[in-house]
Amino acid sequence: MDLGLKDRVYVVTGATRGLGNATAQELVADGAKVVVTGRDEKRAAEAAAELGPNAVGVAVDNADPEAPARLVAAAREHFGGFDGILVSVGGPPPGFVADNSDEQWQSAFESVFLGAVRLARTAAAELVEGGVIGFVLSGSVHEPIPGLTISNGLRPGLAGFAKSLADELGPRGIRVVGLLPARIDTDRVRELDALSADPEATRAANEARIPLRRYGTPQEFGRTAAFLLSPAASYLTGIMLPVDGGMRHGF
Repeated sequence: MDLGLKDRVYVVTGATRGLGNATAQELVADGAKVVVTGRDEKRAAEAAAELGPNAVGVAVDNADPEAPARLVAAAREHFGGFDGILVSVGGPPPGFVADNSDEQWQSAFESVFLGAVRLARTAAAELVEGGVIGFVLSGSVHEPIPGLTISNGLRPGLAGFAKSLADELGPRGIRVVGLLPARIDTDRVRELDALSADPEATRAANEARIPLRRYGTPQEFGRTAAFLLSPAASYLTGIMLPVDGGMRHGF
């Protein structure tokens, strides 16, 4: 299938590693051009260099109010256009209700929630018909994950924002989609498993709850995200798509 990605221009935040990077790889492999971001300038540049000439790295913090305008400008300056954005951020600190401080909540709100809202709002003002805004969220949109209280509090609200945005932008032909990863084999998930007394047993227990009986690969997530961002998914908007090997058992 031709996804129609050739020469389309996307911004992918949080793309120096993990799910954002996997998505950027798949977009570039299918002919798109990408602006990849991360907080560290060196890592952003290295990630872009690994992707090749159709990628450029920009160091930004999603919590920075000036970041959205900078990223859209970078897309237009380097590649002459702007067709969509995937908002991906690192997960907030783990912890139960009694563990997380006000400062951790505030910092996570600024980057995970308000930063994503600003990026989407700026993208919405710049995109034309056929454009797309994607959010990397979490399975916690539907079911809280023990030990990830901050994420459990913020992700569902961001999904609600995305659904509202889809309703508002649909008449302009702009799509809004969300991806809900569960146990994808990234550094972040391995770090969470390592918080337990027996990481291997924790992973085995998690795999036993997944119908496919394994963690997903970043590449599997990236291919799914690239499809949702592509013109091939032109009639999909307002959806929250689990990428979880069947881990969510509800309809």
